[in-house]
Amino acid sequence: MKRSGFTLVELLIVLVIMGILLGIAAVKYAGLMRKANEGALQGNLGALRSALSIYYGDMAGKFPSSLDSLTANAKYLPAIPKARAPDYHPESAAVSAGVTDDASGWGYDNDPASSRFGTVWVNCTHTDTKGSVWSSY
Repeated sequence: MKRSGFTLVELLIVLVIMGILLGIAAVKYAGLMRKANEGALQGNLGALRSALSIYYGDMAGKFPSSLDSLTANAKYLPAIPKARAPDYHPESAAVSAGVTDDASGWGYDNDPASSRFGTVWVNCTHTDTKGSVWSSY
C-alpha cells in the first residue's frame, strides 16, 4: 500500500525557498518605496520653483522676501508643500532663510545681495539613492 503526500524534508525545502523569495521581495519593496518618496519630494520642489517663477513674472522681476508670499490668498500655492528627505528627516514645510542647516524642510535665499537670490532647495545634506546631495537639487 502506497501513501501519497509530501515528506517533512520536502515541505521544509519549500518553506526555505519561500522565505528567501520573501526576503528579496521585502528589500526590493523598501527600495521602491524610498524611490517613490524621493520622486514626491522632487515633485514638491518643482511645484515650489514653478510657483516662484510665476510670482517673479507677476511682480515684474522681484522675488518674495519669504515663501509665505506664495500662499497669500492661495494665488500661487494653497500651502507650502512638505519636504521629506526619505530615511533622514520628518516631513516639514519649514523654510530656512539662506542657509543649508540640515534641519529638514526647504531652504530659500531671500537676500537680494546674494548671487543665489530667489533660489529654493531641499534643506538636507544627505544623499538620495543615486548619491546626489539633496541640497544640490
